[in-house]
Amino acid sequence: MTAPNPAYPLIIALDYPDAALVWPVIEQLTPPICFWKVGLELFVAAGPDVVQQLKAHEQRVFLDLKLHDIPNTVVGACRAAAALGVDLLTLHASGGVRMLQSAVEAVQSSETKLLAVTLLTSLGEEELRAELGVERCARDYVLHLARLAQQAGVHGVVCSPWEAASVREVCGPNFLIVTPGIRLPGAEAEDQRRVCTPGEALRRGADYLVIGRTVTQHPEPRLALAHVLADIASTTHDPSD
Repeated sequence: MTAPNPAYPLIIALDYPDAALVWPVIEQLTPPICFWKVGLELFVAAGPDVVQQLKAHEQRVFLDLKLHDIPNTVVGACRAAAALGVDLLTLHASGGVRMLQSAVEAVQSSETKLLAVTLLTSLGEEELRAELGVERCARDYVLHLARLAQQAGVHGVVCSPWEAASVREVCGPNFLIVTPGIRLPGAEAEDQRRVCTPGEALRRGADYLVIGRTVTQHPEPRLALAHVLADIASTTHDPSD
């Protein structure tokens, strides 16, 4: 898999209930975007066909299924996803080391990279303790799962921008960090808790930003994308350059 493009380290989330709605957005944003997230909603609605069509058009695919099951079941799903040629595939770090290691073995002869989901960006400190029964703070819990994933051989993690700098410090420069929860300055967080602006997320150590509604639900997606890229340029620019 090619290295992140520092100018366009973006993955656009195609969160639609129908594949027919996907292509107008892709046509508006290509180029510069060539990396797309296919999540549960679209994959359940359209199946593997939408992935195959994207790959046929030489697009990169982040298949965000968040696999979490017994190792044997996850192995089968990983092999099937790798056969589709997906570039990135998610599974939950909380599935445990045996599940993670089995998944790594399942894709090792392919180009597919695995990302372990740490803590969903819709969850905050209160839910972590009261609902999940986890006594660690969000940062410490994310770091625990990131270390677990790295030890199991997983290629990287999905975490919120709030934890990205800590994960980068602990897991090193070659560990992929993908961050959802990206919002432009002044935008509502909606159903997410731990959010950040695009440029700041990159400054904190993210390799890729997953951006959905900010761009795809805008009346003019290409204009919204321009705002995202402007925020990245203004936030990450080094005044000494």
